[in-house]
Order: sequence, then C-alpha cells, then structure tokens
Amino acid sequence: MKPAAVSFDFDACFAALPVMLAPMEDVTDAVFRRICRDLGASVCVTEFALAEGLIAHEPETLRKLQLAKDDTPTAIQIYGSNADMLARAATIAESLGPAYLDINCGCWVPKVTRGGAGAGWLREPEAMVAMARMVATRVALPVTVKTRIGWGNEAQMPIVDLARRLEDAGVRAIALHCRTACMGHEGPADWSWAARVREAVKIPVIVNGDIRTANDCQRAITSTGCAGVMIGRRAIEHPWIFREARARLDHAPKPSAPTRAERIALCVRHLTALEADRGPRRALRAAARFFAGYLGRMPELRPYLSELRACSSVEAALELLDELEQAAPELLPAAMLDA
Repeated sequence: MKPAAVSFDFDACFAALPVMLAPMEDVTDAVFRRICRDLGASVCVTEFALAEGLIAHEPETLRKLQLAKDDTPTAIQIYGSNADMLARAATIAESLGPAYLDINCGCWVPKVTRGGAGAGWLREPEAMVAMARMVATRVALPVTVKTRIGWGNEAQMPIVDLARRLEDAGVRAIALHCRTACMGHEGPADWSWAARVREAVKIPVIVNGDIRTANDCQRAITSTGCAGVMIGRRAIEHPWIFREARARLDHAPKPSAPTRAERIALCVRHLTALEADRGPRRALRAAARFFAGYLGRMPELRPYLSELRACSSVEAALELLDELEQAAPELLPAAMLDA
C-alpha cells in the first residue's frame, strides 16, 4: 500500500524547538492528542502498537492508529521483539498517513522487555541497530527511535556509540529518556547524556524525562543543545504545560494559569470526547485518571474527586461537573506558573 500524503516538514519541525507529547499506552489516544495539540504540543505520538497486532489487522490496534485529518503532525509508534515483524508493521503503519514512524526501544515495563521488545533491545545493541536499519529501508517516511541511556547501571552507558550507529542505519532522530531501563521512573533523569548524544550525531536529539515545567523545557534545551523536548507523565495531570513551554521557548508573554472554569471545562470536553470515541463505560474509566490532575490543584474541588470517580454514568459525571461550575463564582487559580 502506498502511504497517504502527509504535509509535514520533518527537518523544519525539528529545527523549531518542538515541544512534543510522548507516546503513552492508554493515554495518548486521538482525544488526548487533540487536547494537547490545542494547548500547544508541536508533535504528538500515538500509543504504541504491537507489530504482530498491526500485521494481523487486530481491530483494537488499528483503532489506536486511526488518524483524523486534523490529527497532524502525529507519529505512529510501533514496538516488538522481531526485526522482520517490525519492518512489516512499519509498511502498514506508513499507509495510515502519519508524519513519521517511531520505534519503541525505551519502554521498561517487564511484560514488554521480557520478550526483548521496548528497552529490551538495549540488551543487544547490535541487533537493535540491524533492526532499525531494516525498518528504515522498508519505508519512505522518516524513522525515529525513542530509547533510554542503557539497560542497567553500567559505568559507561552504550547510548553515545549506539546513537552514532543508529544514525548510520538511517534513523532520522532520537528521543532520549535520560534514565536506564532498570530505573523505570525512579531517580533523577540525567540530561547530560542527551548532551553527549547530541554532540556525537548530526540528527536531532529530543530530551525526555523529568520535564515538568516551562522552566524545565528551557533548561533542558539550553543545557544540552538538543532540538526539543518530549513530555510524558506531566501532560496527564497538566496538559497546559504545552502552552506554557511554547510561550517560554518563543519568548512570548507568560500565559495565565488555568482557571477553575477552564479546568472543569477540560474535564467536560475530555469525558464527552471519550464517550464519542469509546462508548460510555470505557469513557468513564479512561477519563478517571485525568480528573485528579485537572481538578486536584484547586483545593475547593479536591473533595469532589472521589464523588466524580464514583459516578456510574457519563451523564451523572457531567451533571456533577456542571454543579461544580455553577457552585461559586470564579476563584483565583491555585496552580501558579513557575517563574
């Protein structure tokens, strides 16, 4: 199948200090991507799709990768432990019309790495490079890799030499989570590794890990010289970070912190869109993980979180949100931006 036409200038995007939404399973669906893009995300990445599921045209896998016309620029991320399967899946993913393709070599979750997928590739750098070369030669779209600085607590991480070899294999950019796979999300991310990789390659390097504020975005880029930042877990609780970071990098006026009304409105928007996309039962479960972040920074709304999570229907949740909106006049926002 021929890839759908996508209007996306890969090199120009990575020359403009992008602030990117990281791929997160059961998080970065079409609904959340649209929210983050509206708030300033430069590029979004899908949930990760198992190569074998894509090849088998499994309905749930295909659902995750459907890209609407306005869902751009979005990259499709694939993962798996078999190079040939990944290359075959890449040709299918390419036909769906993403901006580019990304290979997941960074997921540390044991059920993913146990079979050699995700960050499991870091245990076999030679095989990882050969796999990346195979994928890059099978498709016309740019291929990128999201990875970590190494598998374990080695004194010398393999990532600098590995990045050079990935570049030689045809990889067009690297998003680097600056922890090892064994660290998971524990301990501080060491951005100095991103600086070392950036010095070793000519392709764009994107910093990922411990980026929680607009200040962090600026510091990450300034201290490493990298081409941009990728934001993951912070976006779940505070998607407004994209507009805050975009303003900081563009030297624009600092945007106002999200107000009480804006936070409630985002809950309504997210839940309503999820209902249309997944149906009412799945929508409630999917939306629950976001409510604490959207509302939890407003002290007067925290007592209602458990009640909101306990709602048995989308209608009941929307009624409660409407009551909260009408309950009192607008208050000063509790979540202030970092200076």
